[in-house]
Amino acid sequence: MGEWNSFYIKMVGDRVTVYLNGELVVNDIILENYWDRSQPIPAIEQLELQAHGSKVYYRDIYVKGLERPEPYQLTPEEKKEGYKILFDGTHMNEWTGNLVDYTLEDDCISMIPSKSYGSNLYTKKKFDNFVIRFEFQLTPAANNGLGIRTPMEGDAAYVGMELQILNSEHPVYADLKEYQYHGSVYGVIPAKRGYLKPVGEWNYQEVIADGDHIKIILNGEVILDGNIREASQNETATIDGLEHPGLLNKKGHITFLGHGSPVKFRNIRIKELK
Repeated sequence: MGEWNSFYIKMVGDRVTVYLNGELVVNDIILENYWDRSQPIPAIEQLELQAHGSKVYYRDIYVKGLERPEPYQLTPEEKKEGYKILFDGTHMNEWTGNLVDYTLEDDCISMIPSKSYGSNLYTKKKFDNFVIRFEFQLTPAANNGLGIRTPMEGDAAYVGMELQILNSEHPVYADLKEYQYHGSVYGVIPAKRGYLKPVGEWNYQEVIADGDHIKIILNGEVILDGNIREASQNETATIDGLEHPGLLNKKGHITFLGHGSPVKFRNIRIKELK
């Protein structure tokens, strides 16, 4: 009591970091919107020193503005077609799950693996039939996945459906099965190879999930176009010989799956289909 404390507070997007007297006490955590928790915290607003009836002294208050990215905008064509933004580069309000390893970095959702890297990032909303468009950037030997129609528990490749996101040409993956490479419906339908951009460059991918029909377009090339029901006459008839009880789920979350590799995602938008 009576001594001076020092705060260092850094706010980037919807994430806050706090040092109290030189000690890290809050590390890159999403700051919720106190006034409306269904919305992200405002991108621009005032600083506020609150009053609760107690005598408090403040001094030596400094502020430095940081460069703020412009949020991603839908094209006029996408707006007309009914697309909505799932991630615009400024906040992660549409997502839940592992919000520690999946963080906001350089206008991207960046997977920075830690001890908890096995956790996944989920959309808060469930989707059935949709078109999703996004960009991703791989690192050497990167391994991730896009889960669709998944629950929030269990291995998405089996309790839902996993579409591989993989640096397929890295030597460490030379001996994988054909249904394990990038773009494949994992264990069910193999994708064509050879259309990934070099590590460090941005890839553009579109996924169409329309009933049992799954189509994936990578950098302008159709790498998968198949029917999951035909590819699995029953739950044990998939080409990997394993059970996929959630393969024919009607609805579920869209998921980025963590496999311990740094990967970045950006400009994520979705159009729901009837």
